[in-house]
Amino acid sequence: MYIDLFAGCGGLSLGLKNAGWEGLFAVEKNEDAFKTLRYNLIDNGDHFQWPEWLPRTNHDINELLENYSEEIAALRGNVSLIVGGPPCQGFSMAGQRTGKDSRNRLYNSYIKFVELVQPEMLFFENVHGFTVGFKRKYRGKETKGEAYSEKLIRELKRLGYNVAYSVVLMSDYGVPQKRKRFILFAIRNGNPEVFFDRLASNRVNFLQQKNLNLRVTVSEAIGDLRRAYGEVESPDTHNFMNGIYGPIRSQYQMYMRQSINNLQIPDSHRFARPRQDTVELFERLMEACDEAIRITPRMNLVEGLRKRGVTPLKENCICPTITSIPDDFVHYAEPRIMTVRECARIQSFPDDYKFCGKYTTGGARRKIEVPRYTQVANAVPPLFAEQVGVVLREMMEIE
Repeated sequence: MYIDLFAGCGGLSLGLKNAGWEGLFAVEKNEDAFKTLRYNLIDNGDHFQWPEWLPRTNHDINELLENYSEEIAALRGNVSLIVGGPPCQGFSMAGQRTGKDSRNRLYNSYIKFVELVQPEMLFFENVHGFTVGFKRKYRGKETKGEAYSEKLIRELKRLGYNVAYSVVLMSDYGVPQKRKRFILFAIRNGNPEVFFDRLASNRVNFLQQKNLNLRVTVSEAIGDLRRAYGEVESPDTHNFMNGIYGPIRSQYQMYMRQSINNLQIPDSHRFARPRQDTVELFERLMEACDEAIRITPRMNLVEGLRKRGVTPLKENCICPTITSIPDDFVHYAEPRIMTVRECARIQSFPDDYKFCGKYTTGGARRKIEVPRYTQVANAVPPLFAEQVGVVLREMMEIE
């Protein structure tokens, strides 16, 4: 039995479900992200037991701790595992990265929750920037503060856990994405290093059993979703067009589509409606270089580029880390941004996983809204999470 904290749209829980774990409940603050999790893993997936004392809705972890601390503490001895990590935006090297981001302090709430429940094992995931201290100025000199990873490890050891951590590349586990993440595993009784040893040694056999390759390129991941295969009116957005399926051309595509029951319209495969000058800019970006590199205005490779940086993808590349900003990437074969479904494919969400809420947002609303693109970008890749779940079950058997 496990609890998923900062669960987002459910990528980590989906992987654990596929690995045979049973969930108790999930904690997610944002309404839209929780709607996606609820649709797939509660209302239709029946994955969580969900205690009667906790409403089946989105919850802020601090309000949960304040209102249900006695009920949470009563779970002690009945929960084997807590998974999840606090929102990563304040730590991300790709974003604004500020030590003053209030989301950074949510790790204190995480520690308090762990202290109440005291599970046997912990699986914690965050961006690589979680291991890097924030720069501070002291008496006119710039210094580097203690990394949040070091603070977390110290607190977990205080609670009696043995701790190990590593920075893991998702493309080493069959996910078509160069996504680098800080992974921490903690266990009360046992050697935590065993987790990482087994995770690495199990991956080839795990993928072979699913008839999947270790290395998956962009075209192998999303090549059956090209706009050239046709389009229909979007089923969930007026005046937008939605792509339809093309022929399956890779084992990965076959795996992603195995549960859709011959549906012709992929969920959340809505195409954007850019201006003509934007399409022409995308075309210039696609022709600018032969590699999938981030092109910036200072490189003077593309006329009219004002955005801080754009990566035109290439057919045989492995995708860089998916972000919450749709126009950070240009499709490898068509002058357009990727759809939510294509981003979800890159994140290894199967096609029967439905996303809820807005597609995008902007301005000040980005701090509070979590639309579909952001839900996908923030998630733990389910294919990796399933491998984690398999190893965690093995760890339970060892104990």
